[in-house]
Amino acid sequence: MIHFFVEDSNFDHSPYTAFVPSWLYEVSSLEQNSIAEINYVFCSDQYLLAINQEFLQHDYLTDIITFDNSEAPNILEADIFISIDRVSENASHFHVDFLEEFLRVMVHGLLHLFGYDDHSSSGEQQMRDLENNYLHLYFEKFHSF
Repeated sequence: MIHFFVEDSNFDHSPYTAFVPSWLYEVSSLEQNSIAEINYVFCSDQYLLAINQEFLQHDYLTDIITFDNSEAPNILEADIFISIDRVSENASHFHVDFLEEFLRVMVHGLLHLFGYDDHSSSGEQQMRDLENNYLHLYFEKFHSF
């Protein structure tokens, strides 16, 4: 199951998440994984900063933190926290619409659960390529106009 929650924010995710579960299940299947339970928590910068400080000992803003709670290989269980403030600011900075950046961050968290890592330039490029591929899938197959 995929669940959506909002913490410390007035964000209404419903206009953005209608087709997201179907898309994420398909992405997971294409990556030969299955989703048992993923909780997406949409929150403020300050909420995510507190998590970053407490659990990762990082004192900076970020757009996403993924906690992998999986107990079996290829069966995904996780809590994924996304700062809506960062998504909004990044969309503006990169001149893309909010939905595209929102989806990019959502699938980015999922890619980490598949084992992809963006701590090197080659890993970062691989993740960006996969994000673009899966964004294309979303807009071709799941997005209704």
